[in-house]
Amino acid sequence: MTVTGLVVIDTGADLTLFGQGIVAFLIQMGGLGLMTFAVLILGALGLPVGITGKIFLREDLNQSSLHQLSQLVVTILKVVLFCEVAGAMVLAVTFVPHFGFGPGIWASVFHSISAFNNAGFSTFPDGLVPFATDPVVNTVIPALFIVGGIGYVVLHDVFTRPGWRFWSLHTQIMLVGTAVLIPWSVGMFAYLEWNNPDTLGLFDSTLARLTVSWFQGVTTRTAGFNTTDIGALHDSTSMMVISLMLIGGGPTSTAGGIKVTTFVVMILATIAFFRRKQQLHAFGRSIGLDQVLKVMALTAISLILVFVGVFLMTASHDGHFLDIAFEVASAFGTVGLSRGYTSELSEFGRAVMIVIMFLGRVGPLTLGFFLATRALPRVRYPEGKVYLG
Repeated sequence: MTVTGLVVIDTGADLTLFGQGIVAFLIQMGGLGLMTFAVLILGALGLPVGITGKIFLREDLNQSSLHQLSQLVVTILKVVLFCEVAGAMVLAVTFVPHFGFGPGIWASVFHSISAFNNAGFSTFPDGLVPFATDPVVNTVIPALFIVGGIGYVVLHDVFTRPGWRFWSLHTQIMLVGTAVLIPWSVGMFAYLEWNNPDTLGLFDSTLARLTVSWFQGVTTRTAGFNTTDIGALHDSTSMMVISLMLIGGGPTSTAGGIKVTTFVVMILATIAFFRRKQQLHAFGRSIGLDQVLKVMALTAISLILVFVGVFLMTASHDGHFLDIAFEVASAFGTVGLSRGYTSELSEFGRAVMIVIMFLGRVGPLTLGFFLATRALPRVRYPEGKVYLG
């Protein structure tokens, strides 16, 4: 439901076909979002959503108005169905010859749903490691989770507006941030793991190593699939993966993390501070102070949540610190990658991970808004001086 691929059982071996279908359904529902799914159900039953439901849906989809929300939900559903059906059809080219017609079709459908919704669940015992150099898998799976993780608002802008100048600032920041993070993550993974005999060193050709680097570089921010042994990564690579998992994908998407736009605005705010600027500017538009405060709150809550999670896990488990930190970051970012520590979790540890996965999916700001109370100030105080840094 939180589209996190951390598992304590083998999805393909320990679950029946019916059980796998339930998992796929929950992944789909979690990826769409509860409010979007609820609106689709109400629409199918012919029931009105109501003003309160529309307000919740507006917040869920990060929209500024209530206008045409139902049309946006239908558009989201069309995009989801088109991408998942197309992905399953292409994946069948690889999976059907390997597993036969029936099992191959089901594997294609399951992995297409899991990939688009950035879940990382696989019905194969070794994940996608056997298909590490397969061109179809390395094209379709990344395409699905990149499109699913970039956000419905971005897709709506790209396909309905004529060009860059007409796209929203959110879309521009999201596309530029993604265009920077993908080459960075792929290049750094290749650089750090090139001579590791347990990962990229297993492959003789340069093309094969670059293929695995491509897949692992783009999957680390939210998807959770793996074509190499994550537990065999160098510590430096694992730290890089943790940072990418915490960043995540895009808002109003199937991805987790603090989101790419939050990370970019945080960088812009830092640069503006050192340049003594009073306003943030990006692509010819300004970013308001309320957005900067939102970024600060989101980042602070996220870091506190991850820190508390790591503390609780290290206090209750005897394990390698990096393995535990990796697990917590993966849960918060709803990624699903693991260094093989998931099966070592105690009952308390699993409960902690469940809470972190849930909060990572609904968003730390949702928790903050739920706990906070809004009150109009009755008194204005004189400004004071606080020495920071």
